[in-house]
Amino acid sequence: MSAGKAAAAGRGRGLQRALGRRALFLNAAGLVLLSALPKASVGAAVASVVDIGSWDLPRLALTMTDAGTGRAVTARDFRGKVTLLYFGYTNCPDVCPMTLHNIALTLGRLGARRDGVRALFVTVDPVRDTLAVLRAYTQLFAPEIVGLRGTADQLAALASRYHIGYSVSPATASHPYEVNHSSGIYVFDTRGQARLLIPSLDSGTPDIAGTAAALARLLALRARQAAMPRHLS
Repeated sequence: MSAGKAAAAGRGRGLQRALGRRALFLNAAGLVLLSALPKASVGAAVASVVDIGSWDLPRLALTMTDAGTGRAVTARDFRGKVTLLYFGYTNCPDVCPMTLHNIALTLGRLGARRDGVRALFVTVDPVRDTLAVLRAYTQLFAPEIVGLRGTADQLAALASRYHIGYSVSPATASHPYEVNHSSGIYVFDTRGQARLLIPSLDSGTPDIAGTAAALARLLALRARQAAMPRHLS
């Protein structure tokens, strides 16, 4: 084997080990999310979308800064929209950009109805992800994707509220800066109730059609609720 091929093979093995560690973390974090599933539903967890309407999960609640506007926002700012909640960071080399790309493709399937959806991209790396960085990053994908940045306490509280795993290890002399996070995406209805869990959208062959159909059903529910007489809603 030539020196060039040997070096390439070494880099490949290193990448496989790094991806293996990341996959282990993501799978472990996924188990935290899926452990709350009723036993009869565990088998369905491999589907593109899991119905979690019966889970005992709190309504959407957060206080963070919107990278697009620079102002503080709460869950109330997203009421009336079907809202996706995803945690990641802008320096992520693979999982985050693929997930946001696939969210953008999903929104594209919705056509004009996409305005009824907002995808919240919460950075788990606020030290490096300034508002300007986060704003420029989310603008690469879709206008409905909102970058959110919080303090360490705000981030920890939101992640804990929905059983999201993440870790940030600053660089040392012997260890590079490393960030890990779970890949699940929560979907809330227009009233802030957790309705769906998308275990992952980070593959090259995601179920875009199935995910879009699930969001469309929530949007249809929004329309029916809006049409109901006020005293019955």
